[in-house]
Amino acid sequence: MNYTCHSEIGKIKSLFIKNVQQAFISDSHLEQYWRSLNYIGKPDMGDARKEYKFFQSLIENHGVELHFFPEDSSVNMDSIYCRDASIATNKGMIICNMGKTGRINEPLAEENAFEKKSIPILGTIIAPGTVEGGDVAWLDEHTLAVGHTYRTNEEGITQLKSLLQPLGVEVIVVHLPHYKGKADVFHLMSILSPVDTHLAVVYSPLMPIVFRNYLLDRGYQLLEVTDEEFDSMGCNVLTMAPRECIMVKGNPVIKAELENAGCLVSVYQGEEISVKGGGGPTCLTRPIHRWI
Repeated sequence: MNYTCHSEIGKIKSLFIKNVQQAFISDSHLEQYWRSLNYIGKPDMGDARKEYKFFQSLIENHGVELHFFPEDSSVNMDSIYCRDASIATNKGMIICNMGKTGRINEPLAEENAFEKKSIPILGTIIAPGTVEGGDVAWLDEHTLAVGHTYRTNEEGITQLKSLLQPLGVEVIVVHLPHYKGKADVFHLMSILSPVDTHLAVVYSPLMPIVFRNYLLDRGYQLLEVTDEEFDSMGCNVLTMAPRECIMVKGNPVIKAELENAGCLVSVYQGEEISVKGGGGPTCLTRPIHRWI
């Protein structure tokens, strides 16, 4: 079988995660950082370990090649959301430059981990450019949607286009609204989760009309998240394989919509590791290769 890094929906072959113990470290670490990083509450370390153990087991049940980012004193608890610091491509990793200043050291920490695994580096986003991995989503092997947000700026997108152009990748820029402002966690993947070639979970109230119509013109069926379930991370869905996905528990409406569309859905309790920090299952993983 062949595999690619340019997919959100193929069966995952390999991915990185950062275990909650290596990210949250200790209760004193959480106490030091949770307010400044804009968490809605301080995570409970014991409950977070339990939640993460179950979340990790869901991933392991899919038989993936699992790699772990190590504990690193240069980063903080936000490093559990490891998707954001890098982007996987077929020619190597793109190392991001974070738009959230409290996470500025995460890209270098991930780069060091990739180099130790002999994973090549395609390039690096440098200041004043910023790009975060939560703002990018592959629509197919040759098309990458990129959110223009408070975390990913115009200069960062220009650099990203330059890195991807030699790979034959078209970058679709999605201009997202102010919403709750600079301090909030609001990425493209906050409102878009592809789950199959022409199927995606979306939150249309915050989706630009032009981009929504673009998806419809491509033949997408859009599964709409309600206002209530957007707030409880119902739009953040990790696809482990076509129509096989993982989501945060407590979103029964969109879960039923996914199941009605023929999807197999697994859920995890994510109050401590996801809801409080605004990072769902896509944020908790850095997929590398997927089967095609």
